Amino acid sequence: MTMSIETHQNEFLPVDGRTVDAVLTVTGSGADGGAAPLPGEIAEVILIDTSGSMAGPKLVAAKEAAAAAIAALPDGIAFGIVEGDMGARLAYPPGKDLAVSSSRTREAARIALRGLRAGGGTGIGAWLTLARTLFARRGAAINHAILLTDGANGEAESTFDKALAPCVGQFVCDSRGVGTGWVARDLIKIAEQLHGTASGITDPSELTADFLEMTRATVGKTMAGVQLRVWTPTGAQVRFVKQVHPEITDLTDRRTDVSPRIGEYPIGTWGAETREYHLRVEVEPNPVGEEVLAARVSAVHGDAVLAQSLVRAVWTDDVASSTRIHRQVAHYSNETELAEAIQTGLTARAAGDVERATDRLGTAVRLAAEAGREDTAKMLAKVVDVIDESTGTVKLRPLAASIDVEMAAVGSRKTRQVRPEPPG
Repeated sequence: MTMSIETHQNEFLPVDGRTVDAVLTVTGSGADGGAAPLPGEIAEVILIDTSGSMAGPKLVAAKEAAAAAIAALPDGIAFGIVEGDMGARLAYPPGKDLAVSSSRTREAARIALRGLRAGGGTGIGAWLTLARTLFARRGAAINHAILLTDGANGEAESTFDKALAPCVGQFVCDSRGVGTGWVARDLIKIAEQLHGTASGITDPSELTADFLEMTRATVGKTMAGVQLRVWTPTGAQVRFVKQVHPEITDLTDRRTDVSPRIGEYPIGTWGAETREYHLRVEVEPNPVGEEVLAARVSAVHGDAVLAQSLVRAVWTDDVASSTRIHRQVAHYSNETELAEAIQTGLTARAAGDVERATDRLGTAVRLAAEAGREDTAKMLAKVVDVIDESTGTVKLRPLAASIDVEMAAVGSRKTRQVRPEPPG
């Protein structure tokens, strides 16, 4: 697999300036000209909520979506179907190990899906634990799970967290809520910890297309366990590393120290794709005209360095140069601020703190308007009544539908890429 890193920054700092910001565009181009890994290196597990609330159209749609996803698997891919209530069971294949995709096993899985029945509660941690066990037994290089639920997790938070923690680094999980009763907090926590995406699908008929998209993306992956390695000079400190596109995930606390000046941050499984990261470093001030290397950023896999890029700092007394914010840094700073305002506002709303919820969601409305995020503005308008978007003056909707609140929460993590500069 080949990768590249491009640094976007304004390297000029004012006199006594310390803060260096850069957006790093990391691009993977597949393996050896785009060839996918051998099928035996990939494993897929589909976790389907079969609690009582799934009865009816949601479970029918979930079966159809899972069947379509499995039908799309090339021969040789390891796979399994887990049915989950307060516990978890391997619905297909029979036994304790994953099946290997072929015309026979794909058809057998389709038949097994027909037998799923709804009943009981929801214990998402148990589902994740079984998935981790199945992946460990198989030993594939690239492990991916799709988790579908329609309700709130019935486990204690400590139980859920205890189940989730050992899954980190073992597999990627995309979490989905279907219908109107799921809770964004659970889906987001899974997506953030397991390098996946989180989304809500109110119309069950849309599940099949989504499952197919996730499955095809998995089959296109070529390398797991990639790290972003950041070297900084003596006296410098990494303030944060955040993935800012396609979804916002803060990686700062996931640092593993290689040495006092080198840290690695996990960036998951890669194929032919592009992601962007915001790096902030604090450096020691230098005299005007001095240039230093503020950071060296590498994409690494084990001992192999796949790509590398440099982040510079140059001190100047030219105010015009030092106050210019690079377009991509400004864009993703605004996107992150917007996401944080939405999430903080919704958390305050849930806690009954009307004043803080109104303030933060009002800020979100203003930022969305300034950024031209019509999609986010429409989403927020279901949670607040907008009085003046230019000032962020809003009023909470006391009777906002819970599904609108949850959709706003999961939607807040998704970002839009910087638009190309107009020609000329």
